[in-house]
Amino acid sequence: MNVGKKDEDSGDAGLFYHIDKSTVLQDARAFNEAPINPRKCRLILTKIVFLLYQSETFQTKEATETFFSITKLFQSQDTPLRQMVYLLIKELSGIAEDVIMVTQSLMRDMNAKSDVIYRANAIRALARITDSSMLQAIERFIKQTIVDKSPAVSSAALVSSLHLFNANKEVVRRWANEVQEAVNSKGSITQYHALGLMYQIRQHDRMAVIKLVQNYSKGSLRSPLAYCMLIRYACKIMEDEDPGSRSLYDLLEGWLRHKHDMVVYEAARAICNLRDVTMKELFPAVAALQLMLVNHKPTLRFAAIRTLNNLALSHPVAVFPCNLDMENLITDPNRSVATFAITTLLKTGNEASVDRLMKQITGFMNEISDEFKVIVIEAIRSLCLKFPAKQSLMLNFLSNVLRDEGGYEYKRAIVEAIFDIVHHIPESKEFALSHLCEFIEDCEFNKLAVRILHLLGTEGPKTPKASKYIRYIYNRVILENATVRAAAVTALARFAVNLPEMRDRVKILLKRCLDDNEDEVRDRAIMYLRIIESDELCRKYVANDTSYSWASLERNLVHYLNNEPAHAQPFDISSTPVVTKEQENAEKSRAIAEVTELASPAVRGAPGGGSAGAGAGASSHSGGAASSSGDAQARYAAAIEKLPELSNLGPLFKSSAPVALTESETEYVVTAIKHVFAEHVVFQFDCRNTLNDSVLEKLDIILKPTDEEEVAELTHQLSVPIPKLAYDAPGTAYVVYQRLNGACPTATFASSLQFFVKDCDPATGEVDEGEGYEDEYQIEDLELVVADYVLPTYVPDFKRAWEDAGEATEVVETYQLTNVANIKAATVNLLAVLGMFPAEGSDSVADKATTHALLMGGVYVGGAKVLSRCRMVIGGDGVTVEVAVRCKDEEVARRMVDAVC
Repeated sequence: MNVGKKDEDSGDAGLFYHIDKSTVLQDARAFNEAPINPRKCRLILTKIVFLLYQSETFQTKEATETFFSITKLFQSQDTPLRQMVYLLIKELSGIAEDVIMVTQSLMRDMNAKSDVIYRANAIRALARITDSSMLQAIERFIKQTIVDKSPAVSSAALVSSLHLFNANKEVVRRWANEVQEAVNSKGSITQYHALGLMYQIRQHDRMAVIKLVQNYSKGSLRSPLAYCMLIRYACKIMEDEDPGSRSLYDLLEGWLRHKHDMVVYEAARAICNLRDVTMKELFPAVAALQLMLVNHKPTLRFAAIRTLNNLALSHPVAVFPCNLDMENLITDPNRSVATFAITTLLKTGNEASVDRLMKQITGFMNEISDEFKVIVIEAIRSLCLKFPAKQSLMLNFLSNVLRDEGGYEYKRAIVEAIFDIVHHIPESKEFALSHLCEFIEDCEFNKLAVRILHLLGTEGPKTPKASKYIRYIYNRVILENATVRAAAVTALARFAVNLPEMRDRVKILLKRCLDDNEDEVRDRAIMYLRIIESDELCRKYVANDTSYSWASLERNLVHYLNNEPAHAQPFDISSTPVVTKEQENAEKSRAIAEVTELASPAVRGAPGGGSAGAGAGASSHSGGAASSSGDAQARYAAAIEKLPELSNLGPLFKSSAPVALTESETEYVVTAIKHVFAEHVVFQFDCRNTLNDSVLEKLDIILKPTDEEEVAELTHQLSVPIPKLAYDAPGTAYVVYQRLNGACPTATFASSLQFFVKDCDPATGEVDEGEGYEDEYQIEDLELVVADYVLPTYVPDFKRAWEDAGEATEVVETYQLTNVANIKAATVNLLAVLGMFPAEGSDSVADKATTHALLMGGVYVGGAKVLSRCRMVIGGDGVTVEVAVRCKDEEVARRMVDAVC
């Protein structure tokens, strides 16, 4: 059989497309034949490998039998067959049993006298079947092969050592001398692998890593890959330094003049990615990348232009000198390079060059893939926001490409770009909405149609000629599927609510929807017909621009469902903060600096094993509200809920902002967060040990009130210490106080850390034997204030809410704020002291204002709604402020007013 011949009539995907596992395992009996037929056995081994790579399941018994039949092929000296045997040993080692039986055969091959090419294969196979308990038995052989004169053998031993490092770090660390010798060898790939293993051995010793980078930066390495690795290690060191510190920057700049293009590019990219990099530091890197733009190699041009494209987002001025070279790349035969060139020019160019660039973009949009089209659209969106005067040109281009063929991600990027233009450039709204109306006439993506209809319902009524959009929306009711029809009904209702003069005409259209064959469409039509009959209902359900914090609402509902005694009363939603739509959207789009694992709360099942709990838990998980919004309070609540000692405290009402109790440069860094529950106050202390030669154990927080009378209504209930706090590893301790009878006292606590100190090895982190010694560390005082008991809440109509609260329970006091210089500072001070949310934008104060009224809303612990009006005037020595608070609970109102003094 000719293996290289293709069967053109069969249409099969490959030679082994129709092979069967049972047939192949029967063919494996050929391994027992004598003499061994190497060609036949290689073909059978190839079939087994194919089955494994096709995810064919091998049972343990099948894998073990196959494994031991393969070992009989060691009798053959055929080199290609031996290499296939090693490959199968590696693949079957995780499935078969007793694979260590072939250890001696592998060790014999890896120590073969002759220079056979399968020594490296034997080393890799041996590392795969070796576990941590057997590592010491082969340690001597691995150390010998690390310094072998053959680069292939040495490299295989180093890569195997990297895999073995995770299994037994202590043993591999003993090979440091051999690894050091391998770094100094002549083989380029050996140097690369040896350097990687050396870093793994020393990675926890910062000074050792710095020394490693400095020693090998002097030109002793031959491998460009090793130099690239050094550059990344240098960047890692600088990432851990204080902002502005550039201890190894000179090394990166020196590598910009290396003879290998790979090293030059890696150094330039590293400098461009430095945190808080300056224009002076960027200049040599950009100059090196500019030279690559005219290089004859397409890979270098692509790498350089892509790096400059990313840099242009944050430092467009630094990239501007490359514009002339980038313009020449617009006609580059590689369309990926041309795409990045033109999008970078869009980010760095001026307003005069926009028209010329847009003409060039239009010419090659059909020649590039959707992935690069999305990059172009993002660049155009940024350019339009940068030069609003060109919005007409940009919108014409976006509307034209919107009609072209393309996938969902491409069309979504265009629609998102138009949405941003509408929101940031008000004068473009009518023109943009007209383009979107035309697009939904022939839109094949339901998600995009629904989003556009929502935008039309929100922004359409605000335009001068709002009635023209109703026709486009109603066409969706007639021609589209149920999902789009339901969205169109909602959009029509928004026109009726916001434009009373059009209400009767929209009613007629909504009544026609009552005969729809989809119940969702009918139900929406009935609901909105009822709502638009009443101005009060319109204001409450449609025109209301507020939303609940979904993360907090989800957690409060789960706590309510898990607390069976609470079911006697209806769920109280007043403890859930209300936010504006702008706040909600800003929170959703906020970039999360660090990935935080947040477990969604799960509702416990009913005693009878009902499915209600499972359903709620699944809903909670799929919503992902907490994780998507990055809600800090939900993150704290999730962490507290995981602790058995604190899991029964109930729903979390309020979490304060973090308060630093130490300087960031001290040996122990401590931050406090105050959590208020229905009957408890929990103090959370986030601690970090900055000493690499010590480990803290049994770390506890000691709180002592400075005035015992202040805390008469607070009882210390329990403390949750940190069992062990290693170097640079975060740890969290908790102190819980019970509030007797729901009291809300204010107090100041003297704080200190108590712990046992044990010395450790800075390089390995290994703790010395012994009990250590007890120590105490004083930190700043911690204050519990009135603002900690107040949940900031958005009030949509403050004037009406203020009048509804009435004057019966109003408390008014006048104070002279002598510690502030102007009204802006007084506003910031009052917001911090009262812990409430500013209403109607009253937190914005003109620079030289002489009078101002600050309006605020909030909910006091226990559910009492609080409104405050602070009227300020410049006078006397500072700012005079009249603080008025209205609340149904007069005691709460008095407590809020007294907090200002």
